[in-house]
Amino acid sequence: MNNIVKGLIAGTIFGIVSIIPMFFMTFEDKTKAMTASFISRFAIGFVIFNMELPIPNWLKGGFVGLILSLPDAIITKKYAPILDLTNWWNSL
Repeated sequence: MNNIVKGLIAGTIFGIVSIIPMFFMTFEDKTKAMTASFISRFAIGFVIFNMELPIPNWLKGGFVGLILSLPDAIITKKYAPILDLTNWWNSL
């Protein structure tokens, strides 16, 4: 399996995992929030498998997840739900 396929699979799984808890939350525009969350997490999963960094994969995942998730956390001021999911996923 090549890295593009791995990235698509990981991104899809990570995207789905990120929106599951959102079904039980209340948002002003739930569809928009869930779509944005899915796309953001999909990008993290995809990028992790398709970039070269001279560091271990687990560290690369944590680094990429943090730098791609931090803007969302800063804008929404919801640090724990956004950054905790990133850390949970990258610890697998």
